Amino acid sequence: MEYRVDIAPRAQRDLRRLYKTINAANSTLAQLWFSGLESAILSLEELPTRCPAIPENPDLRHLLYGRRPDVYRIIYAADHHSRVVTVLHIRHGAQEPLV
Repeated sequence: MEYRVDIAPRAQRDLRRLYKTINAANSTLAQLWFSGLESAILSLEELPTRCPAIPENPDLRHLLYGRRPDVYRIIYAADHHSRVVTVLHIRHGAQEPLV
């Protein structure tokens, strides 16, 4: 059975900022990369437990997207009872750990 994927307001802001940063509106290659990121996020509807827990909080997980040096962490929580995945934050893999 599939999970519903919800994107929290902070993650929505992260996506908008990333879209502008990579200039996806004016670059076909950047638009393809961004579409791949969105597809990766939506893939969490199936088997969200396939991704590891994050070191900062064992209750949260992360899906990695991209290739070095541009790997992004899609940080999310999976509620197995209600079958909802909530994407909390999208950040570059080189950023400092969450506090």
